[in-house]
Amino acid sequence: MATAKSVLNESREIERAVALIQLGARLQVLESETNLSYERLLRLYKEVAGRSPSKGQLPFSTDWFLTWQPNIHSSLFLNIYEHLTKVSALEDIDAIMKAYKLYSEQITACAMEPILSLTRAWRLVKFIDNNMLGMTRCSKCGGHYVTEPYENSRHFECGLCSPPARAGKSTAAGGILLH
Repeated sequence: MATAKSVLNESREIERAVALIQLGARLQVLESETNLSYERLLRLYKEVAGRSPSKGQLPFSTDWFLTWQPNIHSSLFLNIYEHLTKVSALEDIDAIMKAYKLYSEQITACAMEPILSLTRAWRLVKFIDNNMLGMTRCSKCGGHYVTEPYENSRHFECGLCSPPARAGKSTAAGGILLH
């Protein structure tokens, strides 16, 4: 027996898609996280964003998340996401959206621009779920950071405790001033 389409369920799917589009999600994320057809998502994207969606494949390298500044942003997002999933009964994509909003608010409050996009945040969660990346506790500050899946936590030092030599030198390039 086929399940009858529910107008209420479809409405929720459209609301979720609109929220994802407003946060900057790529079309592939919408396809993966909603049950709406490609054609419907395309029309909705154009209506909400006022333009056609970006073309091309989603980023698939774990390396980006391990470089100095993206690692700090990714780790902040992932710590927020993991906290939300522990203390609430949100669906995965809703937790990603809420964590991304909180991450963006925190970065903006520090007078910085978010460098992690919603699409990259979504991909990061997928990498973590598939054990392609992990979280490791810094041996100096105790914070948890995105790392290779089997990083030795005994000797791991985060990019804030041990920044690379040129890190934070150029505020024009989005650097963080370290004193």
